[in-house]
Amino acid sequence: MSTDLPRGAPSSDAAEAELPPYHGIQLRDVRLVHTATEAAAARDALLAADAIGFDTESKPTFMKGETSTGPHLIQLSTDQHCYLFQIGVHTPPDLAGILKNILEAERPLKVGFGLSDDVKRLHAKMGIVAAQVVDLSVALRTPGQRNDLGAKTAVAKFFGQKLQKSKKISTTNWASTRLSEKQILYAADDAQVALRVFRHWIAGGGKLPAIRPPKLPKAPRPPRAPASPVDPSPERD
Repeated sequence: MSTDLPRGAPSSDAAEAELPPYHGIQLRDVRLVHTATEAAAARDALLAADAIGFDTESKPTFMKGETSTGPHLIQLSTDQHCYLFQIGVHTPPDLAGILKNILEAERPLKVGFGLSDDVKRLHAKMGIVAAQVVDLSVALRTPGQRNDLGAKTAVAKFFGQKLQKSKKISTTNWASTRLSEKQILYAADDAQVALRVFRHWIAGGGKLPAIRPPKLPKAPRPPRAPASPVDPSPERD
């Protein structure tokens, strides 16, 4: 597939600002997963797909040395609906098992932008080793390109539209028990726009690179037991 910008596509931030807005997912197509029944329905829909959009959100940290306790929200999207799983609040007892079944399955592909930290946090918090993860930030690089391609750039490049990304919303409290409508739409869009870009790219002849297992932090080695002192042999005459 040609990697040149389509006719009329932006070549700078100024040109990108002139693009028409990208219209993302509608609130009616977002599913907040609160019950075991809703989680099972989400699992069935997601596992029936060949590819799903994938992203997570974590409560931001502001203090130096503060460690994130995320993810607090996991977004998984089909072409029709996005499912939001809140971690630690209003979730069924077997939610972790359902998410593990989805994310560790060999099918569907899980596609998203900048997924390295998401995968590591999921593993650290829930012990989930996500499989068949396609990080579009890397997959969509052109030959010789070193910088990752973000969602905003991809939407401008492939759709000729401007993806609105509010920093104010991105740094809100994702651990809140009640998400605002703006939070819900922001999070759902992050997952579904990745799937839309992926579909467009593949339809245009894009080829997936070999999918490698995610790089996860190595488990720390257990400390060695101190060596037992050796009693000196008695001196012989």
